[in-house]
Order: sequence, then structure tokens, then C-alpha cells
Amino acid sequence: MQPRLLWIAVALVIWAALPFVVPRNIADLLVFTGIYTIAGLGIGLLLGHCGIVNLAQATFYGLGAYASAYCTVMMGLPSIVGFVVGAAISMALAYVIGRPILRLTGYFLALGTLALSAIASALFFEWDWLTGGTLGIGGIPKLDLFGFVLDRPSRYYFFVWIVAFACMAAAHNLVDSRSGLMLRAMRDSSTAAAALSVDLQSLRTRVFVVCALFGSLAGSLFAHHASFVSTQSFTVDRSISFLLIPVIGGATSIPGIVVGALFVTFLPEFLSKLGDIHQILFGLALVAVVVLLPDGLMGAFGRLWTRLAARQGNHAR
Repeated sequence: MQPRLLWIAVALVIWAALPFVVPRNIADLLVFTGIYTIAGLGIGLLLGHCGIVNLAQATFYGLGAYASAYCTVMMGLPSIVGFVVGAAISMALAYVIGRPILRLTGYFLALGTLALSAIASALFFEWDWLTGGTLGIGGIPKLDLFGFVLDRPSRYYFFVWIVAFACMAAAHNLVDSRSGLMLRAMRDSSTAAAALSVDLQSLRTRVFVVCALFGSLAGSLFAHHASFVSTQSFTVDRSISFLLIPVIGGATSIPGIVVGALFVTFLPEFLSKLGDIHQILFGLALVAVVVLLPDGLMGAFGRLWTRLAARQGNHAR
């Protein structure tokens, strides 16, 4: 067996065994890691391959969550309907709003997406007839797959991560396709890409729609796992947390999104045991990663791996 296949096999065994050997609270954090991985993938595509800072992911995350909550609790529809409705609304909104917003560049574009997130957060609060306002919507049913109810973190873990792996595979195919090549060309030099007849506006909008789809899907998964949604889960702070995932893990690396999601999910939980100082320590950790590792944790790991391989090659000579 080739070393790469061996490492993949070991990783799969560890992944399959994790929910059975860790405490329930750790299994729950692993579920949230999978959900945040899905949401962070869209941000990573925009940031790492388009050079676009998106601070509106909490909007689509909230739309997916509220669509699943409203369809299942208020209307009594199957869970799949909530997923489809949330995805359709999010993608339509991303297309309609994205075309004018994505004409902006740099800081103005980031501020535009931030404004979208702020507006959505206010609407989630004001439209209490639809979202429940501060009271939220409770009693969201657990997912039922052909009679098998995903009512425990250990069960939901496998479903969420299978969805996450499917999204990662889709993102990988997009990056490796002709569209991915155009994305990188647009990121490195939009003027040169336009000179080569690349439709920058259409390309940006399509990736923004994919980002919205991932965000909505993550929101629906969150709603069925938490069984309760409220405005507190879809604020601007959540959008910033999603943006941190590719920044920390590595915006151009799909596995880096998983690393960033682990960082954002687990580090605050472990630091919270130290008391009120944990927020300061988490902030310092973020600053250290951004300043010392501009390519993210996966970028630093890749450079270290290259150096070790080169050193072993020199010794072999």
C-alpha cells in the first residue's frame, strides 16, 4: 500500500472511531466543526480563489436555519423541504444582491457584504412573525433518515461530516476545473483576466451563489442539531467567525478549512476553562496566527513539509 493511501486509511479509521471514544461534549463540538467547515468553504472559495472578503455568510446561514425551522415547526413539512427552500432563497438572494455588490472592490466590497449581514440581522430581529424574534423558534425535529433518528451527537456526527466531505469534493472539483483557473487569474490580476475575455462579473456572482448555498446548508444542519434558532446565532459576529476559518487554516487550502474550523470551535472551548481571560487569550492566538502565519496553518505545515523533504533528499545524496 502506498504511503498516501495508508495515511488516508488511518485518517478514516480515526474519523469513524472518534464519536465513540470521546465524551459527548467533544462529539458535539465535532458536529459544529463539520457545520462550520461547510460554511467556511464558501468563504474560502471567495477569499482564497477570488480575493473577495465576504462578511455576509451569517445571512445565508440564518436563512437556511430559519427556512428549516419554519417549514418543519410552523408548516409541518418534511425536513428536506426546509433544506431546499433555504438553499433556493439564499441562492436567489445571492444572485440578486451579488450582481451590484460584486462590482465593488477592496474595502468597499467588504463593507458592502458587512452591510448585508447587518441588514439581515436587523430583519431577523424585527420580523418576529416569521423568525420568532428574540424568542426564536424551538421544537425543531431531529433529522430522520428512513426511520433512523439522528438524536445524538454521535449519530449526527457522521451525517454532518459526510455532507461536509461532499461539499469539499465539490469545492475541489470547482477549483481544479477551468472555472477555477479563471478564478485564480481574476484573483492575481483582474485586468489581465478581463483582457483574456473572462467575464469577471458573472464569475464572481456564480461563486457568491455557491458560497450562499454552502452557508444555507450549514444553517439548516445547525437548526436540526440545536433544535432551536434565534437571532443571537446569526449576528455580524458569526460572519466574522466564518471569515476567520479560511484565514486561520489557509484560504487556498480545502483541508485548511477543516483546520480553521477546528481552531474556531475547540480553542475557545478549552480557553473558557481559564475564566474571563479566555477572550483575551483567544484574541492573542488569532493575532499570532495572522501575523506569524500569513498563509494559515496549512500553509505553514506545507512549508515545513517541503523543508523536511528537501533535507531528507540532501541526506540521501
